Amino acid sequence: MLKLQNTILEMIAKGASLDTTCRAMCEEVERLLPNVVCSVLTVDDAGRMHPLAAPSLPEIYSAALDGVESGPLAGSCGTAAYLRTDIAVRDIETDIRWAAFKHLALPHGFRACWSSPIVSAEGDVVATFAFYYRRARGPTTFEREVVASCVHLSLIAIERHDRVVEHQRRAFTDALTRLPNRAAYNAALAGLEDRETGSWALLVLDIDNLKVVNDTFGHHAGDCLLQIASDRIATALPNSRTFRIGGDEFAIILTSPEDLHDLDAAAGHILAALAVSADCGGHFVIPRATIGGAIQSADEPVVERVRQNADFALYHAKETGRGGFIRYWSGLGSIMTRRLAAIREVTAALREDRIEAYYQPIFRLDTREVVGLEALCRMRVGDTVMSAASFHEATTDAHVATALTARMMGLVAADVRRWLDMGIPFQHVGINVSSADLSGGTIEETMTFAFEREGVPLEHVILEVTETVYMGRGDQAVQQAIGNLRDKGIRVALDDFGTGYASLTHLLTLPVDVLKIDKTFVDHLDTDGVSSTIIESLIRIARKMDIRIVAEGIESEEQVDQLLAIGCVLGQGFVFAPAVPREAATAFLMYQGQHAARPARDADAP
Repeated sequence: MLKLQNTILEMIAKGASLDTTCRAMCEEVERLLPNVVCSVLTVDDAGRMHPLAAPSLPEIYSAALDGVESGPLAGSCGTAAYLRTDIAVRDIETDIRWAAFKHLALPHGFRACWSSPIVSAEGDVVATFAFYYRRARGPTTFEREVVASCVHLSLIAIERHDRVVEHQRRAFTDALTRLPNRAAYNAALAGLEDRETGSWALLVLDIDNLKVVNDTFGHHAGDCLLQIASDRIATALPNSRTFRIGGDEFAIILTSPEDLHDLDAAAGHILAALAVSADCGGHFVIPRATIGGAIQSADEPVVERVRQNADFALYHAKETGRGGFIRYWSGLGSIMTRRLAAIREVTAALREDRIEAYYQPIFRLDTREVVGLEALCRMRVGDTVMSAASFHEATTDAHVATALTARMMGLVAADVRRWLDMGIPFQHVGINVSSADLSGGTIEETMTFAFEREGVPLEHVILEVTETVYMGRGDQAVQQAIGNLRDKGIRVALDDFGTGYASLTHLLTLPVDVLKIDKTFVDHLDTDGVSSTIIESLIRIARKMDIRIVAEGIESEEQVDQLLAIGCVLGQGFVFAPAVPREAATAFLMYQGQHAARPARDADAP
């Protein structure tokens, strides 16, 4: 008995699994009592029994007991669990409690069975401990002592197992959504290493409007949105496994052949399930999500590569159009690799003060006077100055984009301060801003901080927003932000007009002060009359709406003459000057600047 107790307690202390521990207990008992066959059954919350350890029972017999419901006529173990007391059946063949089960036991030579319930500290029956005999009899006094000790040891082992299971459940479960968490996700991916090619796929998903809901209605509504979204995602593909891996991030592992056959349809089921209004604490919100996906293939068999590919697809989906699904393709990895390299390079340039402001003058076409500047971002790499186009991919990252804008604001504000201190009759400078600047809600604070620090009035600043950013993707937040800026007296220019969503009807609703006609229209002035007609029409409409027109990308004197002929007075381009560093811009302002004392004409820059 002492050896039995010490063996089992040592196994429990060392963390042996519950089934291993109970099997060892049965084997030790059977060595101690050669005439008995030992069995341990667990009892679930529904009262159904499940074999845990029975090394000497035939497997076919144990399998027949799996799922049997406890009750007053459920053999020795089922009755013991039901009545919460030990049951000694001396003759299986004649006892009514075995009437429905004796056909299972008798063919294997079992004539009697004695079972004891294992009761938790809370009073719940969690298992049974049984002896089978090969002749009709009941337990001896010594056997009762052995069973009493084994019941106690079994309870210790079961309670430790339950604590471990609960700890693992908490460690692998997201507290808010009750979905498996990132740790469970990593473990699940590790378990996919040996699966055959093409047998699984991965979808990664971001809830796009969680921040808006949190900021607008509070975090309680945001938590409610996450709970509703997680339920919908998990039930949209019932044969998949869904994980919450971050604040607004989810992952779905798909192994169903139907889902793998049509990954686009699988993602569509999720988006359709989400696209229903949800009551989030009295606020009705439609969850919006973006999904990226990748499938394991012969070309991409490694789990980590599939995960990376799905992430690449998600990033690309968010850049090209939120609210949809992008499936990874072979060329996408190269695109993302270039993007990440650009982000690293620009981040280093910001850290090392290698970001510089260059300026392209804006001229009156008739007098060749400089009426303003456009500030353009440049990055210095060694002796080379790189234009923004060469590192544009980095600005798709919101943090990089806002950091660049903040740096440019600081540089431009300092330069304008120098020009004002020199007595130069400076008018205005245009600064390009991105959708990240506007949707993030920090642009006004960034601009105010930079220019107030230098003592430069904001009347010298015009924010330039490309038409694609302004009108793209139906982003109401960007349009609202621009409206708020103009309400506070800050002027806004619509840049590259004509390249994205150009429509004269937009001018009825777009709050802008300046329209900058894209170079494409200027390039076609010589080849057809359409561009001239469009620009001339825009000029007439803009004058009635008190909007100034600037033609971009002017490269020849012929284009200057044509623009003047149709009434365009302001322009910029290589025919006058490229973007130049501060010193050259200073020279333009000193020698060609439009003096404030000169009467402003109707089409002059503001």
